[in-house]
Amino acid sequence: MKNVKKYLKRVVAIVLAIMCSLPVLGAPTKKLPIYCVNTNGEKKVALSFDAAWGADDTDELLATLDKYQVKATFFIVGDWVRKYPDMVKKLADAGHDIANHSNKHPHMNQMSKDAIKKDIMAAHEVLKNVTGQEANLFRPPYGEYNNAVIEAAQECNYYTVQWDVDSLDWKEYGLQQLIDKVVKHKNLRPGSIVLLHNNAKYTAKALDSIIKGLIDQGYTLVPISELILKDVPYTLDHEGRQQPVR
Repeated sequence: MKNVKKYLKRVVAIVLAIMCSLPVLGAPTKKLPIYCVNTNGEKKVALSFDAAWGADDTDELLATLDKYQVKATFFIVGDWVRKYPDMVKKLADAGHDIANHSNKHPHMNQMSKDAIKKDIMAAHEVLKNVTGQEANLFRPPYGEYNNAVIEAAQECNYYTVQWDVDSLDWKEYGLQQLIDKVVKHKNLRPGSIVLLHNNAKYTAKALDSIIKGLIDQGYTLVPISELILKDVPYTLDHEGRQQPVR
């Protein structure tokens, strides 16, 4: 009898474990943006810069990127485009990815899907008017997202892209600390996306050493448009790592 009870308890425990691992019927699945990419071992990483406020250091960033023949991705807010159209044109003419970072840098988690789409497309139009390009990469302000944000971007023909290597450059903790934060980051691996800001205090000065440090580790730096999987079936794992469907 004891053995029967023990057996039944074990069966119940196994059934409960299986049930807990399954999604709740009717519960919405949490959608994820792209945080990084499975590159099948190819040592490629992407540098990305969010441009929302100042532009003082952007020429220096461009000069350093050009020195190493590196193309990066600039996520640009619509208001920044209106304020610095010549700089946006310069970024596009230099061959860098021009990407969408919203129109007014709002907290999109607090907005309806229709309002999010309206904001995204307002930025899309101003970027297109200045560069002649149709942007298709989107990064939500503050890194905030929910299902409505992801779905709104998809319905506007955008890939939503985050990062897995955060430089935290906006904290302005020092030049060498910023360099080390990127080149020694625990998440740095093939397929990583690095987050930087175009006008943080130490970023322009650190960029040369960051690029050199990544190259010295054997990485090739590519824009996000060349890193992510597009126009092919893919999945995202629990880390937001983009995987090809095999």
